[in-house]
Amino acid sequence: MNIRKELIEGIIQELIKFLCEDEESSIEAAMGVVYNSQIFEKLLDEETGLYKESSSFIYELLKDELKHGSIIQKEQ
Repeated sequence: MNIRKELIEGIIQELIKFLCEDEESSIEAAMGVVYNSQIFEKLLDEETGLYKESSSFIYELLKDELKHGSIIQKEQ
């Protein structure tokens, strides 16, 4: 496995963990949310470079997606 794949897998695990902790979701429910999200698709597309971002940053994007139904990039 190459380093990019390892980083992606680590982020996915963190996203599931965050959902379990914050939303008190079961692991299975959290996995379903992550694996069926737009964020997951973008994360798997190595050309987006999303795998280079922190798990916390990506989790915020996931929360926005869940809240608004799509990925929203906030202005800083």
